[in-house]
Parts: sequence; structure tokens; C-alpha cells
Amino acid sequence: MADQNPFEAMMKMGQDWAKAMNPALESFTPKGFEAMFPTMPKDLMEAFMGKGLNPEGLDAKTRLLLTLAGLTVLGAQAEAQIRLTVRHLVEAGATKQEIAETIAQMGMFGGVPAMTKAMELANEVLEKDETE
Repeated sequence: MADQNPFEAMMKMGQDWAKAMNPALESFTPKGFEAMFPTMPKDLMEAFMGKGLNPEGLDAKTRLLLTLAGLTVLGAQAEAQIRLTVRHLVEAGATKQEIAETIAQMGMFGGVPAMTKAMELANEVLEKDETE
């Protein structure tokens, strides 16, 4: 590994590991990523991402709103991760208003195109939830 680019080597190692764990990842797609991760139940989410980490700290909903903010600022490039985060936010008890405000606030930092894309992705998830 010393003779090659360490970033390329680590990426290849991660890809090889993923393929060994699940051969279907050979043709990995963002939609496939979403399908691999079902929405966690609220109690489990709170245990792993909320008060289970720090009883005096942030709850899972707040952590997920912060995650959504970060994903939005990144230019809303991580479409699968945004949709997954919005699904988890709904399960964690976030309202549409809270989700929309979080994304809108990030328009100041990530720009209007990033905010618009994140809004579209979130709306896609929320509309799908309403029809199910």
C-alpha cells in the first residue's frame, strides 16, 4: 500500500470488503443503498443516535436535523442519504415544518440550488409517506 495513493488503496479496500459482504454491491447504486437500510424504529434510533450516546446530550431528532443540515450544505449531492435521513426524521417525530426550516436555513450557507435540491428530495419522501 505504500507505493500507491493511500486514498485509492483505502477506497479499493472498502469496495472489495463491500463486495465480499454482499456480491450484489458489484452493481451498487444509490437506490440500492437506500434499500439496504430500512427506517429504524424510533426507540432504536434514540438508543443509537440520541440519548443512548449521552443521556444529557442531543436527542435523535435533533442529531438527524443537524445531519440533514450538513447534507444540504454539501450541495445536496448525497441524494440517497438525504432521503434516508428524512425518513428517519419522520420516524423520530420531526414535522414537515421542522424539516423544511432546517433545509431552508442551509440555503444561506450551501446556496439556493443546494437548498432547492434538498427540498425536492425531502418532499419526494414526504409525499411517498402520505400515499402509503
